[in-house]
Amino acid sequence: MRMGNLGRSDLQVSVLGLGCWPLGGGAGWGDTDQAEAIATIHAALDLGITLFDTAEGYNAGRSEEIVGRALHDRRHRAVIATKISPQNCTPAAIREHCEASLRRLQTDMIDLYQVHWPIRDHDVAAAFDALQTLQREGKVRHLGVSNFGVQDMAAMLASGARPISNQLHYSLLSRAIETDIAPMCQAEGLGIMAYMALLQGVLAGAYASAAETPDFRARTRHFAPTRPASNHGTPGAEDEVFAAVARIRELAHDLGLPMAVLSLAWVSARPGVGCVLIGSRRPDQLARNLPAGALELSPEVMATLDAITEPVRVKLGANPDYWLAGERARIR
Repeated sequence: MRMGNLGRSDLQVSVLGLGCWPLGGGAGWGDTDQAEAIATIHAALDLGITLFDTAEGYNAGRSEEIVGRALHDRRHRAVIATKISPQNCTPAAIREHCEASLRRLQTDMIDLYQVHWPIRDHDVAAAFDALQTLQREGKVRHLGVSNFGVQDMAAMLASGARPISNQLHYSLLSRAIETDIAPMCQAEGLGIMAYMALLQGVLAGAYASAAETPDFRARTRHFAPTRPASNHGTPGAEDEVFAAVARIRELAHDLGLPMAVLSLAWVSARPGVGCVLIGSRRPDQLARNLPAGALELSPEVMATLDAITEPVRVKLGANPDYWLAGERARIR
């Protein structure tokens, strides 16, 4: 497993991290066996993964609770990253919600405390001042953001805050951040943490067509607006997406690689990416994806994957919010 610093910070993380939302179960994920979830976290540690990402908003705090139970006696080996929801970003609420996350995580310090989505309804400078106070008190080691576009990063930086990372949806089929956001992250020293790098199973080869994809996993602009859980109101890009999926599957076969490993290795090699989150729910799923943490693709393979997914990138455009479009888009 490759290791590296996240952004320009001194925080060392594994190139693959464990996204812990699915481990809390609930809507869209189904029932989760707590013992199996904890076994998955322990297996991740033993296989070289050091970063575990969760959020207060995942499964009403259950994901944080499971991470806390799994890591309380292994805390020194793990980097815990969690997130505060933007509606909770008044100075008083920030302290209250940070303390609640600390209790659920069974720790006295959060390694990476991230603002989950851009702050729209509260004062940005006051929020980051409160977050930096927690940092000075030792309750938070580093600050990060998630889903921040160039305008929101500019407002954040104008407040004097210097988070070390920006967690963004990035995959072979979701490349909008390449236009403006990724270059700004690199220029400002923010490491990119990529989430949904397998597009919830699509890039793992789990579904060969749009019709096979469950509604909960077909809410993004990749899919038709007629899907029951969809709220984006755009045409989608199902033909382009599954034409690319078929070609990625063929390339993976030719290279002798699992499709998921190839897809994850591509993301991890992109400029500015410091960690790619994988959402395995069982130790055996985790083990299948782990080779991506050591795989380095040739420039020729990287270029081929770029070309295969270019029609999807063009069709979906530069909007990095894959759930909403137009004036409703949340990433600016």
